[in-house]
Amino acid sequence: MAIMRFNFRSQVLSGYVDVSIVYPTDFLPYYDMSGGIRGHQRHVDRNYPVYQPGMKFQTIYLIHGGGDDDSLTYRYTNAELYAQKNYCMLVTPNICNSFGIDTAFGVNYSTFLTEELPLVIRSLFASSPAREDNFIMGYAMGGNVALGTALKRPDLFQECIDISGGIGWTMDFEKVKRECSPDNIFRVYANAFGPAEQVEGTERDLRFLAHRNLQSGAQLPKLTFIRGSLEGEIGEAVDKDCRELTALGYDTKLIVEDGYNHYFPLWDKAVGMAINELLPLKRAPIYE
Repeated sequence: MAIMRFNFRSQVLSGYVDVSIVYPTDFLPYYDMSGGIRGHQRHVDRNYPVYQPGMKFQTIYLIHGGGDDDSLTYRYTNAELYAQKNYCMLVTPNICNSFGIDTAFGVNYSTFLTEELPLVIRSLFASSPAREDNFIMGYAMGGNVALGTALKRPDLFQECIDISGGIGWTMDFEKVKRECSPDNIFRVYANAFGPAEQVEGTERDLRFLAHRNLQSGAQLPKLTFIRGSLEGEIGEAVDKDCRELTALGYDTKLIVEDGYNHYFPLWDKAVGMAINELLPLKRAPIYE
């Protein structure tokens, strides 16, 4: 498996940003093994696909949670192993505690995620540009970043998986008002979103994005929500987002994992479930 931490100067963010990138290299020999095995090869199998110039991979943008960074995802879950087994590429940008939006304090993380980052990844790395080959998912804060990003740019992603979301972009505007209140001790939320009256009807408003897609006739991404049975208010927020989007006509699915709370054992299991089972992956490189 190849894992790299790519650092580049983002024009949108006006500074350098780290991006963790995973490639499924373990099962890619450099020659056709149908004629026999040469040299040392772990997990020898003559049916493995081979390296070819111009080959591409289906790509999953995997968004980290609040308080984390792009590296923690791979230190606390087995995402790298899941990607290896399924021949897909993972991209995890460091988005700090931004909630993945174009923030009120002027740093445009949503523009970065939907415009600059996909262009850079497709230009410099072997990522397929086709919508059917691109997916987005995340856990905790990253779950709603994935959801909001997929609804903002449904043309980019075929499917979205929101794991333990309910933090940040949400269909529940009353929750947005509470979180943006100056009385909320969690100041990161209010600093990012700004006053609630400046959120409604903008691209920081998930309801606005969801309705805009319907009005424009956009091709809608499939949405899967995963939460633990012990997540309390966060689990309730996930349920509500799922219910409201279902009522609007989105193709949704809710999975509740019994006995799990809001932490990495759940998120590791959900990431594995998504890559191994839920997403429509080709589980092979894409050749020209």
